[in-house]
Amino acid sequence: MSSVHRTSSTPRTVQARHRRSRQRGVALVLVLWVSVLITVLLASFSLSARVEALQGRNLLDSTRARYAAEAGLHRAAYELRGNNPDTRWVADGRVYPFEFEGAEIEVQLYDETGKVDLNVTDPLLLAALFEIVGKLQKPAAEALAAAVVDWRDPDDLLTLNGAEADQYKSEGRKYKPRNAPFETVSELQQVLGMSFELYRELEPLLTIYSGRAQPNPAFAAPEVLQILPGMNPDLVQLFVRQREAIAPGPAGAAGAGLALPDGTPVVAQGGGLTYTIRSRAQLPGGAKTSLEATIRLGASMVARRPFRIVRWRDGESR
Repeated sequence: MSSVHRTSSTPRTVQARHRRSRQRGVALVLVLWVSVLITVLLASFSLSARVEALQGRNLLDSTRARYAAEAGLHRAAYELRGNNPDTRWVADGRVYPFEFEGAEIEVQLYDETGKVDLNVTDPLLLAALFEIVGKLQKPAAEALAAAVVDWRDPDDLLTLNGAEADQYKSEGRKYKPRNAPFETVSELQQVLGMSFELYRELEPLLTIYSGRAQPNPAFAAPEVLQILPGMNPDLVQLFVRQREAIAPGPAGAAGAGLALPDGTPVVAQGGGLTYTIRSRAQLPGGAKTSLEATIRLGASMVARRPFRIVRWRDGESR
């Protein structure tokens, strides 16, 4: 009887066992929840680390592509100043591809003398450009050209179909013509009658650095060539093909052997010292960037550089 009594459990003992069992169950659940939480945190940290690594890689590739594009700019400036006339690059818009540190780079050069100078070009040529590029009717193109002349001339005298202070005021503009030369090409957007869409089409063809009343055909774009006397679309295509077939020669003699329809030799036109350079770089992984800069050749006594930048634009391509 005493043995049976020792092995039997009292109600209090049973309750204690149940309590310990419940505690172990609660502890197990807590351990499971903590394990799940740690797993989630580890997964979150792993994902965050992966995202940061990818972002860092993309930033590194973008930076490499950016500096590769800048290398293209400096290579172009170097080639423009080359001593060998047979290998010197020509700034007529042709593409020069090359590889640098694994990046594929394409560079295009444009001599500013081949563009239409807003400050000196004849209003008839301006009107022709607006008519051809902007598809404007002739009266609208002539009025816009007259407004450009009124913007840049030093007086308040109204050009026929032009726009001076009274016309700007009547159109609700809170400014008036500068009555001075354009300081930037983008200033053209303020001229009465100019739309942003038309400006975007015209901007690559315009300059304030040429100083020429007529664009240099040796470097002019096809749209600009069409406004020259005696030119038409067929003659422009023929001229461009002949120009591209000529090997690079001395800067300023890029059109050697060519002549305009009226017999004017292109070789005598000469080039300038200001160029727009477009450089595009792409890495093997796909990262790419582009930049556009207008530079003026000539050593800078202050910075001791062979050229200086007069305009810079990042990340735009045409």
